[in-house]
Amino acid sequence: MTTPWGERALARFPEDPRDRLRAWDASDEYLLRHLAEQDTPLSGTVVIVGDRWGALATALAEHGPVQITDSFLTQEATRANLARNGVAADSVRLLTTQDPPPERVDVLLVRVPKSLALLEDQLLRLAPAVHAGTVVVGTGMVKEIHTSTLKLFERILGPTRTSLAEKKARLIHCAPRSSAARAANPWPHSYALPEGIGVVSGRTVVNHAGVFCAERLDIGTRFFLQHLPDSRGLGRVVDLGCGNGVVGTAVSLADPEAEVLFVDESFQAVASAEATYKANGVPGHAEFRVGDGLAGVPADSVDLVLNNPPFHSHQATTDATAWRMFTDARRALRQGGELYVVGNRHLAYHVKLKRLFGNSRLVASDAKFVVLRAVKR
Repeated sequence: MTTPWGERALARFPEDPRDRLRAWDASDEYLLRHLAEQDTPLSGTVVIVGDRWGALATALAEHGPVQITDSFLTQEATRANLARNGVAADSVRLLTTQDPPPERVDVLLVRVPKSLALLEDQLLRLAPAVHAGTVVVGTGMVKEIHTSTLKLFERILGPTRTSLAEKKARLIHCAPRSSAARAANPWPHSYALPEGIGVVSGRTVVNHAGVFCAERLDIGTRFFLQHLPDSRGLGRVVDLGCGNGVVGTAVSLADPEAEVLFVDESFQAVASAEATYKANGVPGHAEFRVGDGLAGVPADSVDLVLNNPPFHSHQATTDATAWRMFTDARRALRQGGELYVVGNRHLAYHVKLKRLFGNSRLVASDAKFVVLRAVKR
């Protein structure tokens, strides 16, 4: 990436030489160019929210920024990119969206996230630290910045305007109010699950901001819950890409003796899963882990993996995450262990499972979704 301060070598995480997707885009370049052209004073506490792969944090590392992210992969990418450019790891302070934010923010740089709810949550959490002199600049591709995005900045922080578009990217300029009354943060949300989905029917779900389907159960998970295998007596079960944890909670309710691992790369998701589990008073054994799939889980140690893999990485459509999840599952499963996957019919996951496991069986299907089963031989 070319910046006003020189070239930066950047990669996504985990690094894959076959991956043609860059670790930055035109909106990152536009923001950095604007900061240099305006000679923006990058002093005091510089906070970067929503950095995708550490591009902004790496470019601005000499100013000792604080990076706040919901993504474990973003943190790992940032560490790797700092090392790749010969920058000390402690040049950037890494915080998650679940950590207390800095008490004072002098420069706030926001890479607009895909989730408007996550943006709302983070702006509300940071608002008490923002003062009248804080420089606030947001950035994103034109397709990511909507009227609702601008209204959110204006409602929470202060008067907001946008720049002209350059290379399909746009900046958001916000002049924070000095002493405006701050609204209460409505996150996390809770709701009751519908009937007809097994042991979790009528149970409570807790969703932190940014976690998929915050207001109601998504139809894919609903279909999956109706076709979960009988996990009683299996032992160790993984809810891989757990989201709000409703699938793993269903396993624990059906078999309190099961050891359930909830894992996701989103800090918001794992916090939601733990809150959902606790809200339902499940008398089971659970572990909640933020991480890169099943990295760190010993090989041949798991009996059942339940998975609803994402097929987007930010705005890009890709099956790379699903492939890594399936590969992780095969490594972690014991011989005879099973992987159950739900996905849209058009994604053709059965082809990948047959290639990896040597088998794939259709458990259930409807007009939109399939549930597939693969066994480690």
